[in-house]
Amino acid sequence: MDYETLRLERTDAIATLTLNRPESLNAMTARMGQELNDAFVRARDDTEARVLVVTGEGRAFCAGEDVKERPADSADARRRGTPLGKLARGPLAPIDFAQTFRNMPKPTIAAVNGAAVGQGLSLALACDMRIASENARFGAVWTLRGIPPESAGAYLLTQLVGPAKACELIFGGKIIDAEEAKDIGLVNEVVPAAEFREATRSFALEMANGAPVANGVAKLMIYQALETSLAVHGRFDFFGQQYCFNTDDREEGIRSFLEKRPANFKGS
Repeated sequence: MDYETLRLERTDAIATLTLNRPESLNAMTARMGQELNDAFVRARDDTEARVLVVTGEGRAFCAGEDVKERPADSADARRRGTPLGKLARGPLAPIDFAQTFRNMPKPTIAAVNGAAVGQGLSLALACDMRIASENARFGAVWTLRGIPPESAGAYLLTQLVGPAKACELIFGGKIIDAEEAKDIGLVNEVVPAAEFREATRSFALEMANGAPVANGVAKLMIYQALETSLAVHGRFDFFGQQYCFNTDDREEGIRSFLEKRPANFKGS
């Protein structure tokens, strides 16, 4: 697929997906949803890419859904819509960010360069980690537009900041700056705008330096830990260890430690 609304590039072990509608603050359209689906699959299947960075072109990360593209939705049209018809149309969100990123067996990083609101916030939350420019802003603005959170925004926000803070942000439609986002655990790191690009690259390379198979298993373990008991997790821990024990990367990890040199992992 030729992309019109985004770019997907790889430099070394870092795949970078850039939302590229800066004139519209990278607001999401149906076309962007289709392209995101395709780009996520490409990034997932690229064995040379050990980490995926998602960012935005220009002064915004993503301003949410492009409401100018929404079809006419008058009160009369809503009255004519039947419950069965609504079921037939299915979910309107262009992509399930949460499931897509959780199922991707490599680290994902949202590099939030500017505003991340609505669906743009959901996209940032769906990534495993978030690094933010000092210019970044985060907005759970859904209820101000008369709708509840979409694209698993409530689920992801609650997991990161807890229910009370999620209620405050969602009910009030509050927009917070990067420092407050870090204080409440929404962001891993905040960096000066002038250093953002290089800081993002350094952060991504740190994540890419681990053994790819072990990182993939560890990611499964981290998110599984949110949903199950310690006893069940213990069994998952055992099988995860067994799965990785006989990999070449495990042998390389031991050798590099004994030889006091950086490991050269191959993902095998």
